[in-house]
This record gives sequence, structure tokens and C-alpha cells, in this order.
Amino acid sequence: MDIRQKTHDTGGRERAIIEQNRTGEDDFRIDIERIRFSPYFSRLSAVTQVIPQAGSGTTVHNRLTHSLKVSAVARSIAIRLRTADEETRKLVADLGGCDPVVVQAAAAAHDLGHPPFGHLGEQELDRVARNILGLPDGFEGNAQTFRILTALDSCDATARGMNLTRAVRAAVLKYPWTRNEWRTLAPISAELLPRGVGTDPAAGAIKYSAYDIEAAEMRDVLSVFPAITKFQQTVESSVMDIADDIAYAVHDLDDFYRAGILQYTTVSAEFRNWLEQSEQLAEVRQADLDLRKPGHALEMTWRRAFAKDPWIADAAAFRDSVQRVGHDLVEGLLAVPYDGGLEADRAVTAFTRRWIDRLQESVTVERTPTIRSGHVRLTKEAWHDVGVLKFVHSRFVLDRSDLAVYQRGQTRIIKSLAEGFNSWLNDPDDAARAPRRLLDSVQAATEEYRQLRAHSPELFLQAGPNEVQRLGQARAIVDYIASFTDAQAVSLNALLAGTADNLWEAGRGL
Repeated sequence: MDIRQKTHDTGGRERAIIEQNRTGEDDFRIDIERIRFSPYFSRLSAVTQVIPQAGSGTTVHNRLTHSLKVSAVARSIAIRLRTADEETRKLVADLGGCDPVVVQAAAAAHDLGHPPFGHLGEQELDRVARNILGLPDGFEGNAQTFRILTALDSCDATARGMNLTRAVRAAVLKYPWTRNEWRTLAPISAELLPRGVGTDPAAGAIKYSAYDIEAAEMRDVLSVFPAITKFQQTVESSVMDIADDIAYAVHDLDDFYRAGILQYTTVSAEFRNWLEQSEQLAEVRQADLDLRKPGHALEMTWRRAFAKDPWIADAAAFRDSVQRVGHDLVEGLLAVPYDGGLEADRAVTAFTRRWIDRLQESVTVERTPTIRSGHVRLTKEAWHDVGVLKFVHSRFVLDRSDLAVYQRGQTRIIKSLAEGFNSWLNDPDDAARAPRRLLDSVQAATEEYRQLRAHSPELFLQAGPNEVQRLGQARAIVDYIASFTDAQAVSLNALLAGTADNLWEAGRGL
């Protein structure tokens, strides 16, 4: 077999339910079209990526446009691996293969589980799920994505899930573990933990790709990749993950520049002061670093990178990246304010293209990667570049107080919705009037927990007699809220609060 054409002929093309392929289409191509035609995919056009469309003054990325660009970057990386030198192609084949359509499908699906209001909405829904609804594994966008693909959406073959191939389902597992499987471990230093677990595994993983009720399916899809060790992504998942990082690091800067959020003076001062004073800043105690002083935030970023990833973090490489990004982004793009003209648009496009090309060409494949990395990863130089570009996001966009005020208001909506639906479903006199979709979800999720108790009774040793029903109701509420667009969440919260003035319009589609 041509090692460039590894196609998962063993188990990667298998589906949970056997289907007759009457169209002659490639199995993976069928999967990607199922994802693209899903209502969960269409919904992403109205879900915030980083900054909200409202009030931005220009068109910004949403979760759908972000997913499409991740898909394009992932495909380019996969094709590069297919046309790489013979040794690399053989290694990729030995690890299970890297089909460009599989990585496209995974990239298209990777954000399906994100709730309204961006990452802060995800964090708040997790807090609400654990602290108000009492779900031990809470909420996580990646786990919700896997749940949508395997349980919540449907297809002709089954009402439960899209019945995708094992390879595609495995490729969305960026964090191939559950939250709770880490709780029994003693504290481990960050550099010895997989990326995303967090610093206190006894509290459960921060990032994870499957809830307890989907854990068995996660293990099943990973079983057809015997060369992939525990807690490691498949090659295709690694490619998707890298593409996500690249698109986030580069394409979103496009939004911030066009919207006038990134200001040359403040960004330039941060970069210039760190480059000029890095030796002195290296001697400053951690407690004395002050984010109000230019250069100090970059020093904090370098220290965090080295503490978590000493296997790749390199002082000289970090400095080179600060200089590279400072030259092209700060002294290049940001030095000329965006005025909406053709020249400004061309400058943004050229900047984006340069960096996308550079980063997607800067990948390497390893047979035995560190626990903090994947089989496919960015080179040292590109890894630092992405870190510095992300720093610009976090320091000059996400840390803004005006955005924080807006986001805090949005998190109140998430909490209000959860409390409102939970109270409604627990009202014996009125629960039957709850939205039909929510009631159906309660029934389906309760059955899932009933099956989990039958197969894993050890998870329910301390549970009361009504625990299965309680967990099913809680998970259904979380599923319901996570399926809203930003606008739906706002409208439904107004309905629950009794303040909506357009009852029939706001309540449509409940």
C-alpha cells in the first residue's frame, strides 16, 4: 500500500450502526457533509467567537467562520504531511494515518459544543452545571461537541447521534479523557500533565472531551488506533488542534485590528519595553511584576510558558518571536490605523496570509512526543510565535475592562437560565408545560444515566434513589442552554424573567 494513502482500512471507517453506502461517496466525505448540514453547525453563525458582533462597527468572526477557517488550515497541514518525505509519511501511517477529509470534518465539528457568549459563557455554564445543578463532570465545550456527534444530533440511521466513522469521532478528541478520571491522582506538577488538565488533577481535569455517559464510546473510537498511547490525540486530532491554534492566533487579530481594539501605542510600548529591559525584568520577583507597567505582562507570559513547557520553551526563541511579531504586527500593521479603505484591507489580508502560510508550514511529526504535546506539533520557532500572538489577544483584548463588563452581564444570563429551567422542571404543578424539546431531552438523558449505572455501578455507590433522574434532568438543562445562539439566550432569559414584550416571537422555537 502506498504510505501516502493510509485510509483507515482497519477500523477507522466503521460506524456504530452499519449503513449501506448507496451514493458511492467516500465514507469520510459523508461524515463532513453530515456535520455541515447539522443544525448545530448552522447555529454557530450566531455564536460569539471572541468579541461580539454588536457594537463592533465591522464584521467579525463568529464560531462558524472560525470553524471554516480552521477546516481550511487543517486540510493544508494534512496535505503537507501526505506529500512530505518518505520517513515522515511512513511515521504518519504507522500512527494511524492522516486523511485530509477527516481533519476537515473534525475541524468543522470542533466548536459545535460551544455555548452562547464565547469562552466566558463556557466557564459560567460549567460553574452552574457543577454548583447549581450538581453535575459532577459539569460542562465543557469539547465534551459537548462529542456528545452532539454521538448522542444529541441524529441521522437517517439512528435518532441518537450522527453515526460518524470512528476516525472522525476520534479526531475531535482534543483532550481524550473525562474530567473525573483524574480525581484519584495525587497532585502532579504542570509540566508532567497533559495540556488542558490543569494544575490540580484531584479536582478533575479542566479541559476534557467526554462526559461520563460518553466515556465508553470515547474508549471505543480510540481503540482502533493502537499506536496512540493513553492521553494522546490521534494524528488527525493533533492536526485539527494545531489548525485551531493557528486560526485563533492569526485570524482573530484581523477582527481586533479592523474593530479598532488594538492600539499601536499600548501594544508597541509593551513589546519595546520588554525587549529593552528583559534582562532587568528577569531579576524582578514574581510578586513585584505589575501589569500596569509596559513589559511586565510579556515577562509573566514567558515565565508561565517556561514553567509549563520547559521541554520546548526557550528564552532565545521567545525573544526572537517577540521581535518577529513586533516587527510585522506592531510596527507593520498596527502602525497604520485601519480606515476601511482598500489599502488597509489589503494590508490585513497580506498580514494574515503571511502568518497562516508560515505557521501551517511549520509542523513536525514525532513518534514519542512529550505528554504536553501531540504526535504532530509546531516547530520551536512557530510554537513561540503562536504564544506571542495569543498574548496580544489576552493582554489587549480579553483583559479590557469594557469587554469584561459586557461579559459579566452575559454570564448572569447563563446562570438565570439554568436556575429558571431547573425551578420550572421541579415544579410539580407546572413542569408539564416546559418546552417540549427540554422535556424530551430530560427523558433521553435520564435513560443514558440509567444505562451508565447499569454498566458502571461504582460511579453511583453514594447515590440516592433519585440520583439517575436528577442527573438526567441536570444534563438535559445544560444541553438545552448550550444549544442556544447568543440572541436566543437573551430572548429566553427575558421570557423567564417576565420582561419580554414580544412573547410569541421570542418564544418561537422553544
